[in-house]
Amino acid sequence: MPFREGPLGDLKVPLTWTAAVALIVAAVIAVAFLLADRRETLQEQAYGVTRQTVDTVAKPVSGAIAAPGRWTGLGLDYVRSYFFTASENRRLKAELAEMRQWRDRALALQDTNDRYKSLLGLRTDPPIPMASARVVSDSRGPFANTRLADAGSERGIQVGNPVLNERGLVGRVVGVSNGVSRVLLLTDIASRTPVMIDRTNARAILTGDGGPNPKLEYLRGVDPIQQGDRVVTSGDGGVVPRGLPVGAAVKGLDGRWRVVLFADQAAIDYVRILLFKDFAQLADEKQLEAKTLPPVTTEDPQTSILSAPPPPAATPPAAPATAAPPPTATTTQPKPSVATAPKPATPKPAAPKPTTPKPAAATPAPTGAPR
Repeated sequence: MPFREGPLGDLKVPLTWTAAVALIVAAVIAVAFLLADRRETLQEQAYGVTRQTVDTVAKPVSGAIAAPGRWTGLGLDYVRSYFFTASENRRLKAELAEMRQWRDRALALQDTNDRYKSLLGLRTDPPIPMASARVVSDSRGPFANTRLADAGSERGIQVGNPVLNERGLVGRVVGVSNGVSRVLLLTDIASRTPVMIDRTNARAILTGDGGPNPKLEYLRGVDPIQQGDRVVTSGDGGVVPRGLPVGAAVKGLDGRWRVVLFADQAAIDYVRILLFKDFAQLADEKQLEAKTLPPVTTEDPQTSILSAPPPPAATPPAAPATAAPPPTATTTQPKPSVATAPKPATPKPAAPKPTTPKPAAATPAPTGAPR
C-alpha cells in the first residue's frame, strides 16, 4: 500500500518544528563537545566519561563520512593515470636513456680510477723514482711495435728506462724528446730482455718476433721451466731492475717456450716509466763516503816485541831501569840498547856444585933420572 494512502498520509510536519528540532540536536552536541573539552579538576571523571563516549560514537561516523571522499580521490587518480599513461611513459623513457648515459660514464670513471690506483700502487725493491704518462699513439707493423707516450726529457726520462703498466713490464724507452718518448714493446722484433724463471732462477733472453707472445731463448739448466711458470726480469747487465713481472711461460705450437705477457691483460694507455739508469743510482753515495777514518792502533816502534808485558795497574810502580853497560873494546858489532821493563829482584837458590876429585900434583923427577 502506498505511503500516501495509509493513515499517516495526511500527516504534515511544519518546517519550523523541523528546524527547531535540528537546532536543539546541534546545541546538545555542541554542549557535549564543550563539556568534553573542559579541564576542571572537580568533575574530571564525569567529563572524561562524556568525552570518551563522544569519541566512541564519532569514530565510525567520521570514518563513514570520510570514506566517499577518499574513494572519490582514488578514482580520480586512477582515471588521471589511465588517460595520461602515454605521456608518462614517454617521460620515463627519456629519463631512462639519460640515466643510462650517466651509468656508462660512471663505469668508465670507476675503471679509470681503479687503473690510476693500480699505477700509483706500483712499488719496486729498492724504490726507484717513476714518471706517469699516457700513450697517445700506436705504431704497428709486421715487425715494428712501438708506442708514443706524452712524457719526455722534461720529466727526466732517458733512453733505456723500463716502462710498466698496472699488470707488468711493457717495454723500454728507445727515443726521447721534449714532451714525448718512444716505447719499444716486448713483442717488437728488436726487443731483447734478460729474464729468469721465478721458480728455478733459470736465466733466459726474452726475444720479440712480432707476435703477441715473445719467445724464450738460451734457457740453461736441467728442466728449468714448466707450463705456467712465472717469468720476471733478472736484472742481468743492468738493463732493467730485477723482479719486474713479465708473464707466464707456455709451450708454443712450434715446440718452443713462449711467454704470455701480463701487460696484455689490460689496455696499454696509462703507463709508468721507471727513471732507472743503472744499479749505481740505487746506492747512496753520501753514506758510502767515509767522513772520518777510525783510529789505527799500532805498536810503539821503540818497544821490543821480546820485552815482557807491562805490569798491571794495581801493582806499585817499579824502580827505573838501569842503563846498560858500555860496550867493551872487544865487541865487534854493537847491540842496540833495549829498554826492558824492570823485573823484581828475586833471589835464586844456589845450585849445589858437584864435587870432583882433584888429581894429585905431579912430583918433580930427580935430575939425572931417565924420563
